[in-house]
Amino acid sequence: MGTMPLYSYVAIDPSGRTVKSTIEAESESFVLAKLRDQSLHCLEMKAVKKKSSVSLGQKKMKPKSLVVFSRQFATMIDAGIPILRCLDILSTQTKDPALKVAVEQITADVKGGLALNEALVKHPKVFNALYVNMVRAAEVGGILDKILDRLSGFLEYEAEIKGKIKSAMMYPVLVLCFSVLMLFVLFSFVLPKFKEIFNGMDVKLPAITAALFGMGDFMSKSWYLILIAVAGIFIGIKSWGKTPRGRYQIDYLKLRVPIVGELALKMSVARFSRTFGTLISSGVPMLRSLEIVGETLGNVVLSQAVDQTRISIREGNKLSTPLAASGLFPSMVTHMIDIGEESGRLSEMLVKVGDFYDTEVESTVKGLTSMIEPVLIIFMGVIVGFIAISVMSPVFSIVNSVNN
Repeated sequence: MGTMPLYSYVAIDPSGRTVKSTIEAESESFVLAKLRDQSLHCLEMKAVKKKSSVSLGQKKMKPKSLVVFSRQFATMIDAGIPILRCLDILSTQTKDPALKVAVEQITADVKGGLALNEALVKHPKVFNALYVNMVRAAEVGGILDKILDRLSGFLEYEAEIKGKIKSAMMYPVLVLCFSVLMLFVLFSFVLPKFKEIFNGMDVKLPAITAALFGMGDFMSKSWYLILIAVAGIFIGIKSWGKTPRGRYQIDYLKLRVPIVGELALKMSVARFSRTFGTLISSGVPMLRSLEIVGETLGNVVLSQAVDQTRISIREGNKLSTPLAASGLFPSMVTHMIDIGEESGRLSEMLVKVGDFYDTEVESTVKGLTSMIEPVLIIFMGVIVGFIAISVMSPVFSIVNSVNN
């Protein structure tokens, strides 16, 4: 179906309401046949350029848009409105461009006979594996409204945690950017003026001052080389990170860097626990849940540990055993999972672990930002002190020579 042409149409339903949508079909006659099957009278139809999920990637969807979409969808399903009618309403109400295009195509696919989860899976840039599989489990269990409500709560909480981290890091990042800008101005414009003054006085410059002026000359004459070097390093790391070996090593370093690594691990453990718990409680099988969780962790090292866990469970082992053997998951997590398995309350335990580590992430971020601020102040103080001593040293030499 993915290779068939896409047609846009305007039709009237039995109640006289105008319906606008798109549909995939082999030809116009097939579109007309499908519309007749749905008791729709076609007014206008034309072939349109296909908008694949790749083109959707050019428009980034806001996470909040998906939360609102899920919440509204859940409310309408709970009110007894049919899925197709819900999708029609949502496709007209959605403002986010990427989500709007996806919902329009999903509506057309569902009208064409696909199940909702089959239509969602064609848009991985908008609806990830977690979303699709929870909807699939909901359709099987007939609890779509509950699962959509749970999904919207999950997505809302994820967005809230990310927002807190971003807001906490905003001040240190702004201070760092301002510091770099001030240093660039000092080295490029202020120091050259002092150099002209000292050269005019024919003063022998101390080594520290000569080194400072040398750095100033390099920055003012070859600033573009610094930008090229920084861009080259960034692109190099990015390219290396796209290779399997490079991605693994970068992700491994992320977990081993002091303080930052601890934060990255806590964030991953929180996501693992929350996602895994949500999937299991929604009726997704454990092995499939682990596969989805491995895809959504965002760290290859941890994803491989989850994959090994999946293999171990398939061989008949407990969930907590391979997780503990990996040495990556904190003992508290593996113990809680072990208790959850023994008591038959695994999903409940996982949600509690997720909540605990979300709190840990918040406190770690606050501690990190409170530590970064004095470090930045000390760094700027050292730089300014170095510049002040370097500039004042020749002045003291001039004063001494005049006194002598």
